[in-house]
Amino acid sequence: MDRRSFIRSAGLAGAGATVLAAPAIAQERIEWNMVMTWPTGFPGLGVGAARFAERVGKMSDGRLTIRVYGAGELVPPFESFDAVVEGTAQIMHATPYYWQGNHSALNFFTSAPYAMLALEHDAWMHYGGGQELWDEVYDQFGLKGWNAGNTGTQMGGWFPNPITSLDDLQGLSFRTAGLGGEVWRQVGMNVQTMPAGEIFPSLQSGALDAAEWVGPWNDLALGLHKVRSNYYYPSIIEPSAALEVTVNKAAYEQLPADLQLIIEVAAQAESSLVTADFNANNQQALDALVNEHGVNLQQFPDEVVEALARASAEVVADIAGRDELTGRVVDSMAQFRKNAVRWTATGENAFAATRLRDIPYPG
Repeated sequence: MDRRSFIRSAGLAGAGATVLAAPAIAQERIEWNMVMTWPTGFPGLGVGAARFAERVGKMSDGRLTIRVYGAGELVPPFESFDAVVEGTAQIMHATPYYWQGNHSALNFFTSAPYAMLALEHDAWMHYGGGQELWDEVYDQFGLKGWNAGNTGTQMGGWFPNPITSLDDLQGLSFRTAGLGGEVWRQVGMNVQTMPAGEIFPSLQSGALDAAEWVGPWNDLALGLHKVRSNYYYPSIIEPSAALEVTVNKAAYEQLPADLQLIIEVAAQAESSLVTADFNANNQQALDALVNEHGVNLQQFPDEVVEALARASAEVVADIAGRDELTGRVVDSMAQFRKNAVRWTATGENAFAATRLRDIPYPG
């Protein structure tokens, strides 16, 4: 709502016309700008952002419309946080660990090295106190966020040569993000963080030796197989990666209650849809990478997995001591993780192992 509209509405209410003010607000047409850290139309990520904006418009019957700007179209991708804080845009579609420079606790609302799977993370956010802690962190910046999808377990990355031991990683220039960057530094790599659009040309030019982005579906879309052929898993540093829809809190609180709820519900819908989209497309994309493009799919050696796991525990323990709020976030996540690990092992993992048996199944 602009200042003049606010004064007009306030004046009506002061004149005893409260019954007229509410319908006037309800019919107001509001336009917001959304900035993203990924390209427009990018599979899963950009598509989910556009679908979110479209749903908000439809559910509000056009009372709230959101114009979506891809990475670099309104602001550079890694300036999205500042754009929403400052009000250049009212909303962003990104992932919280990109903003770890603003507060170290933000890493954990995307993911944490050697931590939780997507469903476990979602459970922590909704029923383990994660959302309340995220609200506490973002409130310092005048923001309010909701998770809006998850890529699921990511891949370990693209490398120029086969990895046989930790020695093969020493000194490589590697693109990654979040706390995982510090984990890779601990095992000897030189880490850079850059947005999606810069990864391919950096690998092509040799500015990067290796990189991880997301997983098969998104990596295929970026064409990373054209510049590197050794594709490694599992990702120790990103067992999941949650996305965010985050608003300027002042702008959000000026909205009528029903529009506020529409934003929240639309974000939650994307949390389910985007996650399902990745699950539906990752294996098909991996098949294409291996069978059509000759990608060499490999597991990290046990030595590398063990080193990454141990470094992950050390990095998370270290960051927990940075400040009181980060310490509470880490403690909450770690306590929730204890039961999540046990239930996943008893429930999903145990069943998943049975599906590896050579038992015919229809289709």
